[in-house]
Amino acid sequence: MPDERYKRRLEESKQISDKFFTWASETRALPKSALGRALHYALEQRIYLENVFLDGRLELSNNRAERSIKLFVIGRKNWLFSATPKGARASSVIYSVVQTAKENGLKPFEYLEFLFRTIPGSTFNDLDGLLPWSEQIPNSCRMKEE
Repeated sequence: MPDERYKRRLEESKQISDKFFTWASETRALPKSALGRALHYALEQRIYLENVFLDGRLELSNNRAERSIKLFVIGRKNWLFSATPKGARASSVIYSVVQTAKENGLKPFEYLEFLFRTIPGSTFNDLDGLLPWSEQIPNSCRMKEE
């Protein structure tokens, strides 16, 4: 799939990108005008914007990342009312664990239950195997059981 995406981007999108950046570099606008600032910004970011033409695995937008932090954005005003700094820290830790589990294809409840049962009997050397991306995580914690 990434190879196909890469080829299609080169065939269908690359020339549109090239035309846009040619237009942007040839367009004259006052540097401090809104258009001038926008053109300058686009040209400065070109190297980063065109990374999608290097590898089909790269995403065109950051929508997935935005969605994964949406809960934090919605809840941030509620966290102003955390009773103590320790309570706020505990909330941030648990939200981080839950979101990281989701991003790694784990069911948060099952993963947390696994952690709560396993961590007490674990040593420091065992902790790498408990991380959400570890292959040692039981299949019952995975979104799609293998």
